[in-house]
Amino acid sequence: MTTITRDELRATLGSVVVLDTLGGQYYAQQHLPGALSLVESEVAERVGTLLPDKDAAVVTYCTNPSCNNSKAVANRLTALGYTNVRRYVEGIEDWVAAGLPVESSGVRA
Repeated sequence: MTTITRDELRATLGSVVVLDTLGGQYYAQQHLPGALSLVESEVAERVGTLLPDKDAAVVTYCTNPSCNNSKAVANRLTALGYTNVRRYVEGIEDWVAAGLPVESSGVRA
């Protein structure tokens, strides 16, 4: 599985589809700017609507390197034929620690 660094992700925000794989209250509390919520159990039913282009650049992330949600979603997407999926392994904890902006409930924090 290909990974992406914080700096690479920051430079490509807006041109990649960012998927928050934590979902629920975690997503509502804070997520990367423009990120969409997609948890593993919803991939099959929601992916066609969220990601109609299987060649689109997609980045998954979760909390930190010990969280496996982003890997699980990335693996499901790859198995479904998505060709450009990368993981931001360090996750939102790394993003916040770097002082980068997050959004909550659709409002920039």
